[in-house]
Amino acid sequence: PTTTPLAPRAAPATTSAPRAATASSAPVPRAATPPAAPPALKVYTRRPRQVAPPPPAQGAAPSPPAGAVQIPQVVNQHPMTTRGKHGFRQPAAFHASTPLSPIPKTVRSALADPNWRRAMEEFDALMANDTWTLVPRPAGTNLVTGKWIYRHKFHADGSLDRYKARWVLRGFTQCPGIDYDETFSPVVKPTTVRTVLSLALSQDWPIHQLDVKNAFLHGTLSETVYCSQPTGFVDSAHPSHVCKLNKSLYGLKQAPRAWYSRFASHLLALGFVEAKSDTSLFIYRRGTDTVYLLLYVDDIVLTASSPGLLRSTITALQSEFAMKDLGPLHHFLGIAVHRRSDGLFLSQHQYLLDVLERAGMSDCKPCSTPVDTHAKLSAMDGDLLSDATHYRSLTGALQYLTFTRPDISYTVQ
Repeated sequence: PTTTPLAPRAAPATTSAPRAATASSAPVPRAATPPAAPPALKVYTRRPRQVAPPPPAQGAAPSPPAGAVQIPQVVNQHPMTTRGKHGFRQPAAFHASTPLSPIPKTVRSALADPNWRRAMEEFDALMANDTWTLVPRPAGTNLVTGKWIYRHKFHADGSLDRYKARWVLRGFTQCPGIDYDETFSPVVKPTTVRTVLSLALSQDWPIHQLDVKNAFLHGTLSETVYCSQPTGFVDSAHPSHVCKLNKSLYGLKQAPRAWYSRFASHLLALGFVEAKSDTSLFIYRRGTDTVYLLLYVDDIVLTASSPGLLRSTITALQSEFAMKDLGPLHHFLGIAVHRRSDGLFLSQHQYLLDVLERAGMSDCKPCSTPVDTHAKLSAMDGDLLSDATHYRSLTGALQYLTFTRPDISYTVQ
């Protein structure tokens, strides 16, 4: 539309007459003030919208992994440049096509799900290992009860590995001095793990990871322990019988100690010796041949001075225990290990996400200094924790996180 500028307003007329001249003063003429020009009006017009050209055709996108569906690429006519338009995915935009079977709350619901039913085939391994003998319950004996524990096992990248079900005894139903005595079992120290990995890298030795199947079942008990039959697998011919344990089971207070004693005795027979600084580090030396073995319960890290020596050591261990070689070290005790040309990169990213989820802080904002520098702690003041066990669990998880995050050590301690 055409805009017509407004005409300037006329100057007001002067009504008072000029003051008369006197002898002492002469009239001073005043200069006429020109009228102020009105401000020029500005007319704004909208620029025509420019349609962005379509992005150039890219090469063929990588195919998604098995069992995943790729998210379609973002396509619109907006000129803004985004990661989605250029095909960048961070993290990778894949969703599992098959939903996870939820963790069952009862044995009946677990047996009705084919995924968990296959996972409960561990019962066959218990029977094949001659873990117990069915006997009538002796009078006056303590009976240890148990339960099935169900878990989802994930890879280091968060994808599903397998469904895991395990028959675990309730150790709190044991009686000290009757069905257990000593319970301490050593585990490898974090400083020992870092030292051995540094030595292996400096010498360019291969590093492999081993996993023992049902490790605690290899332990030999020195006490007489009776437990109930696994729920859902009660012998129909002897429903009132109990299990007299021949081997150790998960959940027993002495199970870690029994497994460590069994495994350590076999290593000593092969020629290994325990390190004086850490009894979970076993060293083998014959001339120029050297082997280091780290033991943390049923997880093993093995490195040797040559690939042939490493293979012969694994073969010797597999002849005695049901053990699987997982290949080069990639995931150990919740730590993702990536080997690079300049060394090893250790990360606890997935473990950290699990800790945040347990604490209900998955959506929290990051902080460069996660500590209150003006906090005043007192042992007497303040409100009591609603769940002290949950607090202790999170504190222990944060302490373990300092393995790869020494920058939070002060805050955690």
